[in-house]
Amino acid sequence: MGDRQTISIRVATVVDAALLSELIQAAFSAYLVPLDPPSGALKETPEALRAKFVDHGACVAQIGGTAVGCVLFTPVDENVLYLGRLAVHPDWRRRGVARALIAFVEDEARRRGLGRLRLNTRIALTDNHRLFAACGFVEVGREAHPGFSEPTSINMEKRLA
Repeated sequence: MGDRQTISIRVATVVDAALLSELIQAAFSAYLVPLDPPSGALKETPEALRAKFVDHGACVAQIGGTAVGCVLFTPVDENVLYLGRLAVHPDWRRRGVARALIAFVEDEARRRGLGRLRLNTRIALTDNHRLFAACGFVEVGREAHPGFSEPTSINMEKRLA
């Protein structure tokens, strides 16, 4: 099978909070570019994630039974599903895991009758911009974190057919 093993995606539940936290921490702490301000993803403890299941959904990507990535999602209005904390363990990057997770969230949005996906990505993370653009997302705005005068993140959206 080589390097391209089958990626399976399963819905995550509150029971998966520790696993989600571990994946998010591993992925977001591995950035080669320092983020200012530091990513809030590093505060995604199991307790914090358990609380998010009130209004968030999540899924886990697995390869050969090993959890390799995850993403959270939540509706933000009557037509938009926001995806956040897209995380792929550094040992499993560049194997299609992020694209598979995004495709799962697209299907979830369609299932809910929603017409758009939205996400935010840091300006400094240019590899992420390329990935999201390749997946059909376009920039719709920029914003600055509190206390910053210049934009620190890019807002992106994808219209679903």
